[in-house]
Amino acid sequence: MRRRSTTGSLLVATALVSLCAPVAVANAAPTDSIAWSECGDKFKGECATIPVPLTWGKPGGEKINLAIGRLKATDPARRIGVLLANPGGPGGSGITSYITGRGIPDDSELRKRFDIISWDPRGVGLSNVVKCDKALLGRGPSAVPVTDAEFKALLAHNAELGADCRKNTGPLIDHVDTVHTVRDMDAIRAALGEEKVNFLGFSYGTQIGQQYAELFGKRLRAMVIDSNMDHSITSAYQYLETATRDLEGSFTEFADWCERTQPCALHGKDVRAVWDGLYAKAEAGKLTDPANGKSLTASALRDELFVAMYKPEQRWFPLATRLAALNTGERVAAAAAAPAELAENPYQAIWCQDWSWRVNGAAEFRSMLKRLERVAPHTRLSPFWGDITSCLGWPAKVTNPQHRLAVKDAPPILMVTAKYDVATPRDWNLAAAKQIKNAVLLNYDGVGHGQFSRSKCARGHIETYLTSLRLPAPNTHCAAEWPTTPPAQRMDDGALPRVPQG
Repeated sequence: MRRRSTTGSLLVATALVSLCAPVAVANAAPTDSIAWSECGDKFKGECATIPVPLTWGKPGGEKINLAIGRLKATDPARRIGVLLANPGGPGGSGITSYITGRGIPDDSELRKRFDIISWDPRGVGLSNVVKCDKALLGRGPSAVPVTDAEFKALLAHNAELGADCRKNTGPLIDHVDTVHTVRDMDAIRAALGEEKVNFLGFSYGTQIGQQYAELFGKRLRAMVIDSNMDHSITSAYQYLETATRDLEGSFTEFADWCERTQPCALHGKDVRAVWDGLYAKAEAGKLTDPANGKSLTASALRDELFVAMYKPEQRWFPLATRLAALNTGERVAAAAAAPAELAENPYQAIWCQDWSWRVNGAAEFRSMLKRLERVAPHTRLSPFWGDITSCLGWPAKVTNPQHRLAVKDAPPILMVTAKYDVATPRDWNLAAAKQIKNAVLLNYDGVGHGQFSRSKCARGHIETYLTSLRLPAPNTHCAAEWPTTPPAQRMDDGALPRVPQG
């Protein structure tokens, strides 16, 4: 794992008109004419590129190559069609997630009945990735800007970084908003020769799905969007409050779980008191990381908690071990290593063309922080504060500003949410569902992000709908599935979610 409101205003309508007006995309012949070739190492798939306009505002102009991938249905006699899948981000590679990786397991009915199609969205991976100076990326502000000097430095850094990314990426950087990606997705459909497609999207991928349903609803057979964004939020405080509430809720569920789960390293202790004590020491600059002997900041401690909340089944036992070690000073490896600084920066480039934030200086941030401490006395602030600050001063137009959804022609859309989700809070899911008249909400009563991989019940309903078009009853609930034994793999196995900062 985004007013005072301009929703529905002339400003939003004007900003969207050039991209949301109908653009002709000729349907390809009934058969797929794409030049596929084998790709992948551990897992094999097929990969190719197709040309799409640099800007959909000028569909006959300069072209870029969009990297796409395919896994053919394993039961071709019962093949239904194609399933377009997006893992989220923004910045997630669909090819590494679903084609040369197996984000949809081989035993899934979806693998048997559909050709799985995914792609690296423009500005991501093999589709002209956004690149920036690595050293400059690493010099970004790491603290919430609560002084005038910090706020000024943040604006200056974002302006400098944006200019550098444009220099190193080229003109594509001005055309990476979600509407461009949605039109690319429809170009893939056309190139495949499919009249209608199915879609499965997670996290930020739900925003792609929502906006595809707005523009191309008639071209959908079925859609499932799991862990939803709400692209109608215009208030920076509302964004932070909803995200922080689910971080606090996730932490309290973790504390309750640990107190009733004997293998948890903090079992028998007051987990809330342990956390609050560690947090207070970190705020005072007195918490030492026994893994390296260095001081551990409150922000870094909170980031470790945040990352663990994505996947309780993998990360809660190691998180408890990590907190216990911090509490006693015992030397153990960090539970959740921070993602390495990379020269790629699609998240910020895409995000800041989709979201417009109004924050009037450091004083407003200080006021937000005080309010949030009352909302979440243990966790204080979601690390997604960086989703706000990373766009302040960013030198690019917001070409796909926030708006309420206007979905008219799409089939029923199955939307999946958790009780607590630090990346796409429940409030966002509920708000987005209210904006789609034919949405059906499926609830997972546990903690985590992406319920297809978390809940057997949710996965069953998702697969049933996509294969048979049978929906669960409205507001169906799937029981929480809590971890009972420590996982064999390390906590930091697999890709960790990006924690946007500065």
